[in-house]
Amino acid sequence: MTVEKVDATVADFDGHFEKLFAAADDGGKVKLLLFLADREPSSSLTWCPDCNVAEPVIYEKLESLGKDVVLLRAFVGDKPTWRDPAHPWRVDPRFGLKGVPTLLLWDASKGAAKGRLEDDEANVADKIDALLRLD
Repeated sequence: MTVEKVDATVADFDGHFEKLFAAADDGGKVKLLLFLADREPSSSLTWCPDCNVAEPVIYEKLESLGKDVVLLRAFVGDKPTWRDPAHPWRVDPRFGLKGVPTLLLWDASKGAAKGRLEDDEANVADKIDALLRLD
């Protein structure tokens, strides 16, 4: 089974989202969105410590899932961009982000999240397992 990771920014998110998440007929793939802080240019780490802790745990769980997965990694921007209360993903009713990282299990047939893990929950292996069982 494979994990297809697709990266998006605010600027190109809608195109990726429509292509990957709009169709209800997905061939049985698990569809997830992972909202993350942008990576620092000087390293492979993000400016968000919680994101840096959660990412490897999430990827390990997805690799061991035994199902095909589509993971849209949506990078929220730098810290000042993310802190803006009018950030597009904070005000978008589909996502209603409050913090990063946020992991959403997407139900394409309903056009909505089936479940979500936010901030300090997104790095807890048992909570990730529970979220993935909702699929």
